[in-house]
Amino acid sequence: MLTVILAALTITVGDGLPVKAPADVGMSAQRLRVIDRVVTRGITAGGYPGAAVIVGRDGAAVMEKGFGHLDWSRSSARVSPTQTIYDLASLTKVIGTTTAIMVLFDQGRIKLDDRVVQYLPEFTGGDKDSVTIRQLLEHRSGLPADRDLWRLAQTPEEARQIVLTTPLDAKPGARYVYSDLGAITLGFIVEKVSGEGLDKFLHDWVFEPLGMTSTFFRPADSLKARIAPTEITSARGYPLRGEVNDENAYALGGVAGHAGLFSTAADLSVFAEMMLNGGEYNGIRIVSDSTVKLFTTRAAGSRALGWAMADGQWGSGRFLSDDAYGHVGYTGTSLWIDPDRHMFVLMLTNRVYAPKARRPATVIADVRADLSDAAALAVTDNPDQIIAMPASFRADRAVNWNPRRRVHHTSRRSRHAVKHTVHRSTSKKASTHRTSTSSARHPSAAKKKP
Repeated sequence: MLTVILAALTITVGDGLPVKAPADVGMSAQRLRVIDRVVTRGITAGGYPGAAVIVGRDGAAVMEKGFGHLDWSRSSARVSPTQTIYDLASLTKVIGTTTAIMVLFDQGRIKLDDRVVQYLPEFTGGDKDSVTIRQLLEHRSGLPADRDLWRLAQTPEEARQIVLTTPLDAKPGARYVYSDLGAITLGFIVEKVSGEGLDKFLHDWVFEPLGMTSTFFRPADSLKARIAPTEITSARGYPLRGEVNDENAYALGGVAGHAGLFSTAADLSVFAEMMLNGGEYNGIRIVSDSTVKLFTTRAAGSRALGWAMADGQWGSGRFLSDDAYGHVGYTGTSLWIDPDRHMFVLMLTNRVYAPKARRPATVIADVRADLSDAAALAVTDNPDQIIAMPASFRADRAVNWNPRRRVHHTSRRSRHAVKHTVHRSTSKKASTHRTSTSSARHPSAAKKKP
């Protein structure tokens, strides 16, 4: 009985995992130091003002560090992995919505091949009647990537109806399209089955039991000093700090299946360890180990159920195991979990906050990949699997992070050369027009990555 009480007390503190030296869990401190260089280079290049990073293995955090500041001002608070709260963006899909679906599945309240229309009667019409929960999780439902709810709806209820009545772009199961609308619909299913809001369900069944005291939707105003800002100028007409960055999540009232969660790196480290432990942490079981295995095993293409597989994309790098899974968020967040190494690596940033780099998306993509690689390379307890360190990392090369603007000098060129230059410029402009037109039709394709 005393052990159970002590365990419960331990996980209510909210400070994350116990800290151990890398050597105590079979990792190299020297190799882990690459992470300091890589993350700092991203800040220096202007990709993001600060970052919280945690690398964990075998139940402990072997690296837990804050870099930089909450914003670009040196007078702003320094980032703390235990205190700084970040907008998780699309990490909401897995930390929140997918986990809620796992809980309901584990409780026998839903089945993966249940049709969505069984729970949401408005989700109907033609092929929509055959869409299943599994297809939503795999992003193979046939739903489009997104819709501008924030332009189309005046209230959260109107936004909800637009989501539910959106027609399919393809037959269910025919193709993969990373869809925010699918994740939003999954959130609606959680609410319908549980009879309560997605935020309350997750608080009661996941976050509170794990002691994740700094993980929630719609953070209180009293927490603003701890929250990293995301916008100086927004579509809402004011700076964003402590209010969800995603406009569609805001249109849905701030609680949505695709975005809206806020958290600290320390809280997410506990979540990651729970997943590595097969659904249990510190004596508290959230879901069964078989459910964790089912949802994190490759299901279709590069996707598991809700989660993405570490196939070298979305910042997973080159060296994570084939069974590794994770997700990223548009605001600059990422979590990768490697069950073969019993290791995870997570980074939270607010790279959307007035980036100074010319190509901040390239910066965060390279830093994420370097972080995953460095963590995997730091595992050294199996001599037969030690991988040689590369001569340089992506952040060292910084390719296309801040490319110089081209200046054309035509005064000394021949007339033919000038004509050739004009022709190329015209072609480029036409190409740019086509790209921008495509982005206007599908803003989410340019803006968001899974």
